[in-house]
Amino acid sequence: MIELYRTNLGNAYICDSLHFLKSLSPSSVDLLITSPPFALQRKKEYGNEEQDKYVDWLLQFGYEIFRVLKETGSFVLDLGGSYKKGKPVRSLYNYRVLIRLCDECGFSLAEEFFWHNPAKLPSPIEWVNKRKIRVKDSVNTVWWFSKTEYPKANVRNILVPYSARMKKLLEDPESFYKPTTRPSGHGISSSFGKGENKGAIPANLLQYPNTDSNSLYLRLCKRYSAKKHPARFPIKLPYFFIDFLTEPNDLVLDIFAGSNTTGEAAERKGRRWIACEIDKDYLSSSIFRFFDEPIIRQHEEVYYNLINGKDLPVDISNLIAQGALNLNASALPVDSS
Repeated sequence: MIELYRTNLGNAYICDSLHFLKSLSPSSVDLLITSPPFALQRKKEYGNEEQDKYVDWLLQFGYEIFRVLKETGSFVLDLGGSYKKGKPVRSLYNYRVLIRLCDECGFSLAEEFFWHNPAKLPSPIEWVNKRKIRVKDSVNTVWWFSKTEYPKANVRNILVPYSARMKKLLEDPESFYKPTTRPSGHGISSSFGKGENKGAIPANLLQYPNTDSNSLYLRLCKRYSAKKHPARFPIKLPYFFIDFLTEPNDLVLDIFAGSNTTGEAAERKGRRWIACEIDKDYLSSSIFRFFDEPIIRQHEEVYYNLINGKDLPVDISNLIAQGALNLNASALPVDSS
């Protein structure tokens, strides 16, 4: 295990994440959020397991994750689906992961979420593009597991803006709505609380387009011929769960960190974080997530120290304190990945 870089809040390690989990103290993590390599039909450069071995492989991590979570902690798993090899029918591997994590590791399924990426390209090509017998798959399942039936969670932290119609309704409920009974038999009154909630309760369908093509992370990867991670999720995904399931200074862990989107999100939200990634090149270029323009000499020195293995771990806390890194609240990206 090699600590590559650190901030005042976080640490990024090159390591085997299963070994790292085994080194952690029991009940020490508030939120583990991760997106492991999926069980796809073809091998990717980031090292995904084959479908027939995937569930057993991932379950090894499940036992250790359960051990290191606090009693109030949560485990959020982003897991895309796939087709069976050579057949236009879906693999059930992600649902087998869900069932076995609960039945064998001891997790409860707190809630299922669905991440909709409308910008996702049509695939698989054979069934969607060529034969045109399937529609494109643009949704990932995101399982929210908990160690107990009552994990830490606060919907007040993730309220979404009211629609224009709802705002009018809150201003004058009697003029816009008459109490009625729905076909289900549920009665709905005209008392809407005058907007005391400060927002609407979000749904479990998370619509975040993954359209980033010109972020500073990608531009710096290109400038320095650095290895960019090909399967990044949008930063709004970890933002949502960090806001929902943690409090400031809680510990957030990502065991398949890739380009360290989770670490960036946790740093911006004032949470302690740990990133584990087995590929040194991916983790080295993830430092670009903490840079801001204009790129100065100190930025370049930090990156070159990483790739040359010099003076590790590289501590970027001073750069953050001096405002040389893009971590102030007003600089939160609108859409990054």
